[in-house]
Amino acid sequence: MSSQQLAEKMVSWIRKRVHAAGCEGVVLGLSGGLDSAVLAALCHRAFPRNMLAVIMPCGSLQEDKDHAQLVASAFSLPTREVVLDGVLENLAQSLPALPVDPSKYRQARGNLKVRLRMVVLYYIANQLNYLVVGSSNRSEYMVGYFTKYGDGGADILPLANLVKRQVRELAVQLGIPRVIIDKPPSAGLWEGQTDEGELGFGYDELDHYLLTGEAPEKLKNRIESMIASSAHKRSLPPIARF
Repeated sequence: MSSQQLAEKMVSWIRKRVHAAGCEGVVLGLSGGLDSAVLAALCHRAFPRNMLAVIMPCGSLQEDKDHAQLVASAFSLPTREVVLDGVLENLAQSLPALPVDPSKYRQARGNLKVRLRMVVLYYIANQLNYLVVGSSNRSEYMVGYFTKYGDGGADILPLANLVKRQVRELAVQLGIPRVIIDKPPSAGLWEGQTDEGELGFGYDELDHYLLTGEAPEKLKNRIESMIASSAHKRSLPPIARF
């Protein structure tokens, strides 16, 4: 299947899922990254009059905001900006200070950012009768590289069957600005954070394993362990039955 055919099928799928839910359109977060840029372009094709891309700075790099605005301009996307810096600081100050390792605190604070964005998207979606569309791709989704009830909190995940390489190929076909296609993937949770740095391996290695099942034994075991330990993030909460 060509990238053009794939894009058409995905646009049709988005429309069908929204209509099946009795909704009128879609809302998504526009982060300035590759996945959200591709998702925004597809959603705009599906619902040119009934989609909203929300830019949500929250201790973010200026480059991320600039890239989000670049995508919005390139595709004439309707956007709203919701600045969450103050909300994050006020909430963080109200939360208990626990005696934990600094890296654990940094991770918890990063996840707090993502969950605040989820709250904003659902607030907007509820008012407009839209579905919240998430941007997780298959590579991230399978190894649990997303925040539970954060960027994983969405009604539909159109990209979750595409590995990162396929998303990048789709981006070229859709005309995503080259600077966004070429920059290192990052969730932007803290300065200097990159996806591959956190994962401990490259997307190319992960994509190859997910598509073929082939990888050096050590890498294969690590990926399989991540898939197993993150299974709860891809499922509804278990219900005890007695």
